Amino acid sequence: MTRRFLFVLGSSRPDGNTELLARTAAEQLPAGTEQEWFNLAEQPLPDFVDVRHDAEVPRPKGPAAHLLEATLAATDLVIASPLYWYSVSAQTKRYLDHWAGWLRLPGVDFKARMAGRTLWGVTALAHEEFEVADPLVGTLRHSAAYLGMRFGGVLLGNGSKPGDVRTDTEALARAKTFFAQEAPFARFPYER
Repeated sequence: MTRRFLFVLGSSRPDGNTELLARTAAEQLPAGTEQEWFNLAEQPLPDFVDVRHDAEVPRPKGPAAHLLEATLAATDLVIASPLYWYSVSAQTKRYLDHWAGWLRLPGVDFKARMAGRTLWGVTALAHEEFEVADPLVGTLRHSAAYLGMRFGGVLLGNGSKPGDVRTDTEALARAKTFFAQEAPFARFPYER
């Protein structure tokens, strides 16, 4: 199967450190690998409203409809969210919340169609101690586990002000091989 990458940018800042790190990793993909980039700040999603117990989930429109189709078409989904308050950004969380509605859309079969695909993460953080990103990593790993996806892990880089990540030589080196690794199926911590 030909790989098709969807990069979902979750920063509120254009050309931020997380996006720079994601683009560095994407440059290493084999020539001809399909890539689509979706910027959640430029095409914001509406707030998610959970109506699953009260009404039929409405079909998405506008950017949400496009993002649903792009998500379903991707073999590899890359969440590129800076670390905000030790987890994903608000824009990224809103995108993940929409998955709850997409799970219930008639005829979409979101969970079945996402099974076996690969979820990756990219984030930049101001801390040099990468353990502070554990909640972000957990959010992505558990989301992948719930959908039966593979999880390629999270490419972590250090940077606060725009461009800082360019001085993180270790992160830039990891970016060169990040998407080349074999991604195992995601598991919840309580699973063997």
